Amino acid sequence: MANVKIIADSTCDLSRELLARYDIQMIPLYIQLDEKSYLDQIQITPPELYEWSDKNGRTPKTAAPGIDVVQGILEKYTKDTELIFFGISEEMSTTCNVVRLVAEDMGYTKLSVIDSKNLSTGIGLQVLRAAELAEQGLAAAEIVSGIESQRDKVRASFVIDTLTYLHRGGRCSAMTALVAGALKLKPRISVLDGKMDVTKKYRGNIQAVIQKYVKDLEPELKEADQARVFITHSGCKDEVVGKVREYLEGLHYFREILVTTAGSVISSHCGPNTLGVLFYAK
Repeated sequence: MANVKIIADSTCDLSRELLARYDIQMIPLYIQLDEKSYLDQIQITPPELYEWSDKNGRTPKTAAPGIDVVQGILEKYTKDTELIFFGISEEMSTTCNVVRLVAEDMGYTKLSVIDSKNLSTGIGLQVLRAAELAEQGLAAAEIVSGIESQRDKVRASFVIDTLTYLHRGGRCSAMTALVAGALKLKPRISVLDGKMDVTKKYRGNIQAVIQKYVKDLEPELKEADQARVFITHSGCKDEVVGKVREYLEGLHYFREILVTTAGSVISSHCGPNTLGVLFYAK
């Protein structure tokens, strides 16, 4: 059996339970609040981030993992171990390149870096599939080939409650955020070829919009890979998440429905009350 270790950066938004179940190593990105940096998923929570952002009127800076952090994690494994690293889209971050450079400097020649071309559990779907292939005994090269050949079948989208955080982070204009707020517009953000794009706009309160968004996904959901579907959110009410789960369960289609909460990197850009349904197309 091949000795393969799966590693992912913290933007994959997999829960601690899933990381433990599939023996996945996480590399945290950084969140910077003024002069102090925190490790995503470890040293700061989204509610703390929102409190700071609202108090200061700006979005925290996010950064790729530090060289020392990556070195410390790679040192846990022998240079004979086949390592596969999954990172957030290279269109959004330098994380993949940092890992490549550190591995090269340390002499880790058996490390493969996969640009997920995605974010959040759009990465997580690929990571779990890779972990399952590793459990089946496939070699790293076979796993990388299999994942990359199916990468464009990941369907990742989210409905955002407020554009305030995207505006603070420089990803939309003040006028766009103001108009969206006044008209109660809620954009659907989809990840397409590694980039985020607005693919639809809803109007109304976020609870009703989320239900409409999920209903609109039904044709795609019924043609999806049946293995699993993610509900990933940034602090939505339990009632809202529960209704989405109930809807997905009512399709009697997916073998596994997983609910995860977005970490601080993803939450810092999308803001609270964002929710997405993510899956593989067949």
